Amino acid sequence: MRLAGEYGMPPEWTLGRVFTEWQWEPVVAVLAALALAGYLLGVARLRRAGEPWAGGRTFAFVSGVALWVFTTCSGIGVYERVLFTDRAVQAVVLLMVVPLLLAMGAPVTALVEGFAGRHRDRVLAALRGRVSKVLMFPLVSTVLLVVPPWLLYFTDWYRLSLTTDFYNVLFHVAFVAFGLAYFWPRLQIDPVGRHYHPMIGVVITVTEVIFDAALGFILVFGSHLLVPDYWAALARPWGMSAQQDQSWGGAVLWGLGDIAGLPFMVALIVRVIREERVRTVQVDRELDAQEAAEAEAAEARTAVETGPAEASEEQDRPWWETDPRFAGRYGK
Repeated sequence: MRLAGEYGMPPEWTLGRVFTEWQWEPVVAVLAALALAGYLLGVARLRRAGEPWAGGRTFAFVSGVALWVFTTCSGIGVYERVLFTDRAVQAVVLLMVVPLLLAMGAPVTALVEGFAGRHRDRVLAALRGRVSKVLMFPLVSTVLLVVPPWLLYFTDWYRLSLTTDFYNVLFHVAFVAFGLAYFWPRLQIDPVGRHYHPMIGVVITVTEVIFDAALGFILVFGSHLLVPDYWAALARPWGMSAQQDQSWGGAVLWGLGDIAGLPFMVALIVRVIREERVRTVQVDRELDAQEAAEAEAAEARTAVETGPAEASEEQDRPWWETDPRFAGRYGK
């Protein structure tokens, strides 16, 4: 078992050290560099082709990549195996904030521009295919967002993430992948296999808030300390006790998770309003078209019943003779 003391315990945590202490996370750094390069290349090709591309999308994606690197390589990453609360902050940011920013950048649309010809068409077909439809299914989306924190803390994953590099890197990458698999189909900025009403995303977000609250409640008020042997062997000489640290970490998962979900909830509500407005306009147009068709049909029936001559005569008569209000005064 590899314990924290073996890789060198960092000094006492301070807010300043979050920005001054750094570590190298090669897997995240390489993945982030490749994603950023592919994204910027796709955006450049889109713009050369004359396709419109909002600068806000690029800003959101670049911010998501930068936050991913910061969360794993800055002081937050340095203290991830030393403080339970630090790992809780990472879990919320990697699962909910980083993927949301990445999805807001429409990465699929940008990245597929890196493929040419048939390869590009195949990628788009795959994105609209069975995998996309499975990910779009509401139950799958709920699981992808709600289950990962419970898997982390109530399986061996948490212990392994503290004691082995592989499972620690898996945590850094998998939580972003889980979150992106949720936000991509829910935002529906990129190509998706099936369209669902955004109100479904609102319901899922409410469900996620409930499960976050339940997990936070267990960690805050529960007396069972997770991996007590690890914390005993760590023997951290500064800061709060392991039990207090776990309680604060549960509060972070509870409160910060709810706060992180607010921007997405607002975006979904705005989208619901916009879709309802579009639907209202479509319904109005359909009703107008239906009324126009009925009016034309009624005129056609009148022309057939009265005959061409009488219809022409009716059209040539002054309006006050054909108006029902004056029919008794001027009519035949």
